[in-house]
Amino acid sequence: MITVHGIPNCDTVKKARAWLAEHGVAHTFHDFRRQGVPEAALDQWLAAAGWEVVINRKGTTWRQLDEATRASVTDAAGARAVALANPSVIKRPVVQWADGRITVGFDAPAWQQRL
Repeated sequence: MITVHGIPNCDTVKKARAWLAEHGVAHTFHDFRRQGVPEAALDQWLAAAGWEVVINRKGTTWRQLDEATRASVTDAAGARAVALANPSVIKRPVVQWADGRITVGFDAPAWQQRL
């Protein structure tokens, strides 16, 4: 089963979920705001994709963090702490595919190749 992690009102998550539905791909949705960030999964994402990919340093949430918090994100441990405290700083969607692989963000051509 495919699990899409994100926030339901995020435009990119909406596009990704709509794309999956259009292509008849069954999936579950994990809402960061209601269900929290699964710590074990976050560790997998950081290991698989790297903290530089998982943390969205261009988004509003990142810009709203104080300078000391932003400065603390220099490695996976710092990224983990900030992501757990501020789930919206995680780039979305994070998808765990049926084969166990992880992708971050929505890329329709790449997803098409996975199918």
